[in-house]
Amino acid sequence: QPVVFLPRHGRGHKIPPSELNFRANIDALKRSGVTDILSVSAVGSLREDLPPGTFVVVDQFVDRTFARTKSFFSQGLVAHVSMAKPTCSRLGDAVMAACEGLDINIVRGGTYLVMEGPQFSTLAESKLYRQWGCDVIGMTNMPEAKLAREAEICYASVSMVTDYDCWHPDHDAVTVDQVVAVLLGNAGKARGLVKNIAPLVGQHSTPCHAGCQTALEHAIMTSPDARDPAMVEKLSAVAGRVLKR
Repeated sequence: QPVVFLPRHGRGHKIPPSELNFRANIDALKRSGVTDILSVSAVGSLREDLPPGTFVVVDQFVDRTFARTKSFFSQGLVAHVSMAKPTCSRLGDAVMAACEGLDINIVRGGTYLVMEGPQFSTLAESKLYRQWGCDVIGMTNMPEAKLAREAEICYASVSMVTDYDCWHPDHDAVTVDQVVAVLLGNAGKARGLVKNIAPLVGQHSTPCHAGCQTALEHAIMTSPDARDPAMVEKLSAVAGRVLKR
C-alpha cells in the first residue's frame, strides 16, 4: 500500500505551529493521490484519566487559533463545508483495529482544544478549557482538519499525550527529560500503528460512508459565471472534482 509521509514541522522540527503552510501541505497530499490522512501529534492532557503515554482518537475540535489562513476558498470562489463531524469515522475504526495487538493505551473519542501557540497555556486558560469539557490540548490540528475536509480527504487524528497541561498540581514536577522520554516512546508506538493501518485503509474500495469524499458536493456558493478563473485554476487539485462540471 503506497504511503506518503509529511513531517508538518519540517525535517528537524524547524517550523513553528503558526507558520506552518497548512494549505500547501494538504494541497501537496491531494496532488500526491492521498485519500486518507492519519494525523499524529503530541498533546497535553486536560483530564486526570488521560495520563502521559495515552493515545486519543479525537473526534471533535475547539479551534482557538487566530493567526492562520483556514480555507482554500477566498474572494472569487466561496464555499462552506460542514464541520459538524470533523473527523472520519471509517478511518477512526481503522485506527482502533490497527491498535489491536499493540501495547498502546488508546481511547476512542475526545475533544482537542487547538491553541495558537507557540507559548503554552496560562493556568487560567488551562482551567477554562477543562471547564469547557476539552480533553487534550495542542497547536497543530487546526486548520489542518478543516482543509482536509475542503479537499475531500478522509481525516483522523491520533493525539499522543506527553504531559499534563499546567492545570495539574504536579505539573511543575515534570521535567523536559520526562516529556522527551514519553515523546520518544509514543513515536515508537505510532510507527507500529502506521504500519498496521496502511493495509487496512488499502482494503477500502468503496466511497467513504461518512461522506468525506463528497464534502464539496453542495458547498460551493459562487455561480460558475462569477468564479475567478485564477482561483479555479489554483484549486484544480483540491476542488477539481466539482469545479470541472
